[in-house]
Amino acid sequence: MPIQKLTAETLEIANQAGLYLLQEFKTFSQKDINEKSPNQLVSYVDITAEKMIVEGLSQLVPEAGFITEENTIVKISDTLNWIIDPLDGTTNFMHGIPVFAVSIALQKGNETLLGVVYDVCNDNMFYADETGAYCNGISISVSDNMVLNKSLLATGFPYYDFDGMENYMNVLKELMQHSHGLRRLGSAAIDLAYVACGKFEGFFEYGLQPWDVAGGAYIVKQAGGKVTDFSGGNDYIFGKTMVAANSHIYEPFYAIINKNFNSGK
Repeated sequence: MPIQKLTAETLEIANQAGLYLLQEFKTFSQKDINEKSPNQLVSYVDITAEKMIVEGLSQLVPEAGFITEENTIVKISDTLNWIIDPLDGTTNFMHGIPVFAVSIALQKGNETLLGVVYDVCNDNMFYADETGAYCNGISISVSDNMVLNKSLLATGFPYYDFDGMENYMNVLKELMQHSHGLRRLGSAAIDLAYVACGKFEGFFEYGLQPWDVAGGAYIVKQAGGKVTDFSGGNDYIFGKTMVAANSHIYEPFYAIINKNFNSGK
């Protein structure tokens, strides 16, 4: 299937999952919350949305495997794999905060072929393929801001891996003094989408999972941004750390993170 057609079909699946999330968001009760492990929450909503997405994508590319957050399917391919988060921002959703997304990516080996982040409550569909990066059909690009001191940055707080907490707090302290500020939306997928369209100049986080970032990272790259892990390398989807930014502020932004996380190694 041509990539543009595959992208369009994937967008429709993401949209249907988003409509389901929005419907459930209106009536969701915290009594429906389960805790997979400390601070890792799940509900019937995550599981149902994931099954919907898997079913739809299975029809598009029957030979593809799946890497999913809720493990509703166990099928990993040596070549093509979908990487799915049916509800990125689960904690927001469960507490009635309207910031959550559907995230989908398709990888062939180590190459991402398409990425989708559906910012459900704002009805903004971010996506990218070989033709570029878009939001609701309109081409997007990262910010052209050239100065870290004038940048708005995003991050995510650790919620189960606290080994790097001291280093993380040192990065926050330094960035607070050398930027327009930091935001923590509670959805890495949306953070990355907002870097891609220029709302944020940069994003960093550790303790990430591939389904949190695979779709959004590709959108940032196709929008002209730079994405690395905390070592400056390319292991940012499965390596649990990520720095994403426009190319102008990446170096000073990364330098602060590198100094605090990698010095003395």
